[in-house]
Amino acid sequence: MYSGSGFSNWEIGDVDVFIDEYGVHHLFHLIIPNHDYIAHAISKDGLSWKRVKNALWVGDPGEWDDDMLWTMHVSKNSEGEGYEMYYTGLKRQDKGIIQKIGRAVSLDLVHWEKENQYGLPFESEAPYYESYENNPREWLSFRDPFKYQFEGDDYLLICARSAVGPTYRRGCIGVAKRKNDTYVLQKPLHMPYVYDDVECPCVIEINGMHYLLGSIREDIKVRYWFAPDFMGEYHAFHNNVLMPQGNYAARIVKEGDYYLVYNFYFIGGNVNTHRVIPPPKQLDVDKNGRLLLKSYHHWNTLYRRTILQKHLPLPVPILCNPSASFTLENESRWVFGCRSGYEVFCFDKPSSDFVWEGTLAVEGMGKTGFVIECDEEGTAYYISLDFVNGFVQFRAWGFNEKDVKNNFVFENIQTNLFEIVENKEVYFKIIRYGNYYELSINDFVKLTLLDFKYSDGKIGVYVCSAVVSVTDSKIHVIPEPENEYATSDPNKSFDEYLKKTPM
Repeated sequence: MYSGSGFSNWEIGDVDVFIDEYGVHHLFHLIIPNHDYIAHAISKDGLSWKRVKNALWVGDPGEWDDDMLWTMHVSKNSEGEGYEMYYTGLKRQDKGIIQKIGRAVSLDLVHWEKENQYGLPFESEAPYYESYENNPREWLSFRDPFKYQFEGDDYLLICARSAVGPTYRRGCIGVAKRKNDTYVLQKPLHMPYVYDDVECPCVIEINGMHYLLGSIREDIKVRYWFAPDFMGEYHAFHNNVLMPQGNYAARIVKEGDYYLVYNFYFIGGNVNTHRVIPPPKQLDVDKNGRLLLKSYHHWNTLYRRTILQKHLPLPVPILCNPSASFTLENESRWVFGCRSGYEVFCFDKPSSDFVWEGTLAVEGMGKTGFVIECDEEGTAYYISLDFVNGFVQFRAWGFNEKDVKNNFVFENIQTNLFEIVENKEVYFKIIRYGNYYELSINDFVKLTLLDFKYSDGKIGVYVCSAVVSVTDSKIHVIPEPENEYATSDPNKSFDEYLKKTPM
């Protein structure tokens, strides 16, 4: 994981990742709230990062980007050697009203030089997009470029706004095509007619289908749309949420045969709170063409040791509910029951950081789920699984010592849906990596978040008016996350990092 903490804990802005020919992941991100430079960090595994030389700074007074730098996208140079970065710039004279798209180039991904070819910088213009004269919000969205090559041509996807429609529903994914060495605005690639903005757009082709991703400020979720043709009409499935609430500014990067999704996470769903870049997830497609998230393939390379269920401590009840029961049917099957009210069954986790996977099954119509960081009174993170309605939820639930009139914490942190199965049995995988938590159900990621309320305790299962079994589970011990805050010389750090990285 990565946090750019300096004076504040929330200085990370929108992100972009490029993976070079040696497999090194290059992370570029904004610095909030100043927006005065684009930071650069590197990683060999996508989990542990090291800051290196900053990529770009705001321009000198009078230049087109002398106020702020906003979201960028890095790719190979379409013409010639090296790489190019398309990025958003603001000018002081415009007082934040006008956003423009410019370009920088590099031979090594470390040293960047601004070079505005192809008619850049350019801005939002009629007839397809809002202009200075058609500006109901008094500021123009035209940012977050993403370069995409299709049938030999270069396109830029842009967070833009349509020239027509209700003010709060004009957000669209704009597009410009490079023609005769200049970018020319086309009609919007996709206009949902529902959002104020569609931020950080990107597109990827998988199995002959094009998928558009966009981050939505209204509910702080990442959504997607699909079309057989890149310039075609885009559609949405009944549920087009790719990443649940709190995940934002998602971008896709290809790593071999994998499509990785990187983003940052809002702690508590508030833009002015702690932001962290969590581990990436992988994209997959189901038989109906829907995008799905899978756990990052690199996790299993971190396993230090694996403990089978038969070697784990036996869970014990902590609430002393007289209607609760626990049965050890065999060495690899635990059965929990509770006829009336709740009971929480816990055991000591073998490591602070772990991956716990196995099969969970429930009988009846009652409630069940997992607990993490549970104390002797049941204060913990609760992962509830509703096998009737297909609803999964991550909440903090426990004692609040700071308020005697409301001496409880009951905070719903993240929710999602999962596919209901007739036998009410799922294969689960829970990852606890520092303060990052991830839940997969039947191999698809449903919860992915960070939280800092609880950091120590037991793990286990809770039951209410049901009988629940955990079978053939195992816990993989993984190392603690590494954190690095750029305290050494950036150029030296990058050179030393490459020398130590197996190529």
